[in-house]
Amino acid sequence: MTQEPGNPPAGNPGPASRQPSPRGNGTQGALLLAFGILFTLVGGAVLTGGIFAASANQFRDSEGYFSVPTETFSTPGYALTSPPGEVSGTDPAARNLPFDLATLRLGAKSTDSNIFIGIAPMADIDRYLAGVKHAEIGSVSYHPFAVEYLDSAGTRTPAPPAKQQFWAASATGPGLQEIQWNLSPGQWGVVVMNADGTPGVTTDLAVGVRSDLLAPIASTLIIVGAVLLAIGVPMLIIGAVVLGRRNPAIRNTARAESFPAIPSPAAAQGGQVHATGGVFPAHLYGRLDGNPSRGLWLVKWLLAIPHYVVLAFLWLAFAVTTLIAGFAILFTGRYPHALFGFNVGVLRWTWRVGFYSYSALGTDRYPPFTLARTDYPADFDIDYPERLNRGLVLVKWWLLAIPHYLILGAISAPVATGNSGWRHGWNYGWDTDTERNGISLVVALVVIAGFALLFTARYPVGLFNLVVGINRWIFRVVTYAALFRDEYPPFRLDQGPDEPALARPHPPGTENPAS
Repeated sequence: MTQEPGNPPAGNPGPASRQPSPRGNGTQGALLLAFGILFTLVGGAVLTGGIFAASANQFRDSEGYFSVPTETFSTPGYALTSPPGEVSGTDPAARNLPFDLATLRLGAKSTDSNIFIGIAPMADIDRYLAGVKHAEIGSVSYHPFAVEYLDSAGTRTPAPPAKQQFWAASATGPGLQEIQWNLSPGQWGVVVMNADGTPGVTTDLAVGVRSDLLAPIASTLIIVGAVLLAIGVPMLIIGAVVLGRRNPAIRNTARAESFPAIPSPAAAQGGQVHATGGVFPAHLYGRLDGNPSRGLWLVKWLLAIPHYVVLAFLWLAFAVTTLIAGFAILFTGRYPHALFGFNVGVLRWTWRVGFYSYSALGTDRYPPFTLARTDYPADFDIDYPERLNRGLVLVKWWLLAIPHYLILGAISAPVATGNSGWRHGWNYGWDTDTERNGISLVVALVVIAGFALLFTARYPVGLFNLVVGINRWIFRVVTYAALFRDEYPPFRLDQGPDEPALARPHPPGTENPAS
């Protein structure tokens, strides 16, 4: 039997090429992952709400009230009113409880006249101010302060407010007048007037609210969120491990020339493909699948929605498993193989969807719903590292990768017409910031290719090679930043469907320089 040079004998794959056999049930792993993501999402949201509620306590004043800044409001009419406020679910009997469900504190101050402030059912206020010129406070913003008034015309002069009997709580006199009111069911409103009922009201208003339920609610949310996370995160990790074991990583970097699932053009023409030194251990492939349809690209955003939804959840799992892998690397120097396979599968799935849609428009073939390698015309994989530097895990994903972030930010940030900055550095699509308008360079190139398809039915090969090269650079940086490898990504665009350093053609019969 003839043995290829450099390859182990048949039936003896050798330690470098052994792959762990897939273990675990794929459906079971997918269900564990799905429920783990769901519990993690809900638990994270609940825990965040609890932490926010607990931290809000520091903003209370000495009497336990949360207050907005005191600002000046005015109207040439007879009264200032609040918008109607609906209170539901608060039983008046609850006022006898040993704790405060909710108390509203309102303060009004005038420097040139006696002031009146009162709270009453909205129906009574409407009857009292019917035909009276007044203003309702509409939208209010405090940074900077701005207020919108809704004016109501009228010619009738109201009776002095303090003589009315419908107020649930009221105060009148010079200087600061303050009322405190326990919330009760119904539709309520606040009225501020001059005490003598004359027009031209100018007042400094202060609003605060207090509830003894905030601390118990915060504690409950924190406990429930922590329990949900304690259930969800292990389920997510176990599901990722099960799926990752069914998606083993490439482990033999010495035989990288056997990696591509898609034959390179040189190989297809009978040439030889040889590995060369300096090959980056992340391999992105994308073969232009004929000439894609003229118009299908216009609706691929709609067709790809199922993938976008799945990927949103997978990337949440990716973030969690990358964090777990980071701790594993820090203490053992090894990336857990099953998590490695899962996370590479997420990147592979992402690239296939991007290749189909607006990262390349390279094929009309619908991407498969799988983490595994297939015969799809786009593929991605990373050579598994036997050892990783423990210390680099702490700095490479943020500090050491900054030069790449800056360059990729310039390449893939949207063309801006508003504020500048690189906070949208890896915006891979349409910009959603209202102060920045445009599309990223990657999408701009793909849109140009789309119009070329629309009018000529041909995808410019040079443009396709450039688009794939940009994506290749991005995925290499993701490989480094997501802790897969310690090799620093090269500062270059390796254009074309194959890894250029990995697929260099040699005419048949020429000597292999690597042998």
